[in-house]
Order: sequence, then C-alpha cells, then structure tokens
Amino acid sequence: MQRYFVSENQINEQHITITGDDYHHIVRVMRMNKGDEMICSRGNGLSALCEIEQITNESVIVRVIEWKEERTELVGKIYIAHGLPKADKLELVIQKGTELGAFAFIPFLAAHSVVKWEEKKAEKKLERWQKIAKEAAEQAHRANVPHVYAPMTIHRLIEFAQTCDYRLVAYEEKAKNGEAAALKTVLRQMKQGQSLIVVFGPEGGFSPQEMELFLSRGFLACGLGPRILRTETAPLYVLAAASYEWELK
Repeated sequence: MQRYFVSENQINEQHITITGDDYHHIVRVMRMNKGDEMICSRGNGLSALCEIEQITNESVIVRVIEWKEERTELVGKIYIAHGLPKADKLELVIQKGTELGAFAFIPFLAAHSVVKWEEKKAEKKLERWQKIAKEAAEQAHRANVPHVYAPMTIHRLIEFAQTCDYRLVAYEEKAKNGEAAALKTVLRQMKQGQSLIVVFGPEGGFSPQEMELFLSRGFLACGLGPRILRTETAPLYVLAAASYEWELK
C-alpha cells in the first residue's frame, strides 16, 4: 500500500489534504481513484489508514479510517556524518541509509573532499537530498523521515557530536590492524533512545590532523571488518550491523 508523509497543517480532524509532488504521484503516477486506500504518516510514529474521498485539480482529500502507532525505527538514533564524496555517492548513502534506519545525515567538508560546496546551489541540493530521504522513508515504511543537515565544517561537526551519547570514526587503518571491538561494544551498550554519531571520510580518507582532532575530542576509532570498504559502502555496513544487533534476536 502506498505511503505518504504529511505535516500537521495538512490534517483537519479526520481529513488530510495532499498537494504538490505527492498529489502528482497519487493522481498521475499511481492513477489512484476515489475509494482507494493509502497510509499517511505524521512522522512521529503515528500513521493512518486513509481512503480517498475527493480528487480536485490541485489536491487529494482523504478520510482517516484509523490511526495506529508503528514501531519501525531503530532502537538508537544513528547519525551518519560523511565527508563530501564525488558524484552522486552521497545520494546513494542517503537513500539506502534511510532504508536501513539512519536517524539523520550530516555531510561535512573534509580535507580530502574533492567536491567543493557551492553556496549558490546549496538550497536546491539540500531540497534534493531531503526529497530522496522522504521517498526512501516512504518506500521502507519508516515512521520518521531522516533529517539531512547542510554541510558542516569539521569543527562544527565535532561541536555537534558532543550532544550525542556515543561517537565513532570509521578508520581504515584500524581495519587493517584487525580492530573489531569498538563498533560491537558501542552497539551492545546503547539503550533505547540513545544517540550515536559515526563519521566516515571521503574517497581519500582522513588526514592525520583530522584523525588527531577526532580522537582528542572523544571519538573512538573503529574498524569495519578486514576488508577496505568504499566510502559509500561503509555507512551501510554500520547501519546493517546495528539492525542485526538490535532487531534480529
């Protein structure tokens, strides 16, 4: 069944009004009609089974049949912080990371990032990233849409990370040396509602100065198995490991 996220201002008692891109998807792509059913999610764990009552030239009006609470989120909140990679790799991380349960995504400007952040294109880029997260959350039947932050400097990222309960930085040198305990230990220690930020470098990895900075501010360096993973694969490894540890019991 199709699922759409709605905001509070779209809800009027037992009716929800859908416009914009979701309207286009319902009417033009899915070709849904009066009487068809869908799921509308408020993004706070509450979703409603709805039935289409009316389709106009600009909106779809649905009637709420039943509200229900869903439990599809990971036990802990995992922030994926990623040094800006080339091409569309970050889009892949956002899409697949959302499907795997990431709480939020934080791009940052790393020393070895080839991509340069252009402020004049910032708003459009952020809109695209957030749209990718929304559509992936709908496809995966998530209860919430992960937030995609505007790219941060490394110093702003480290400042933000101090608000998290746990801090890890994925470091390939640790993987080469066989480090295998840090990620597993943190996942097993985390309790319901606690937060973890995991930092990943761009294609060129971290500079020695960046690693020194992370370690001096309370981050633990962790390996991700004996193989060296691509920059877009590593975040998905961590999220899959969290799902295995917390959900497949």
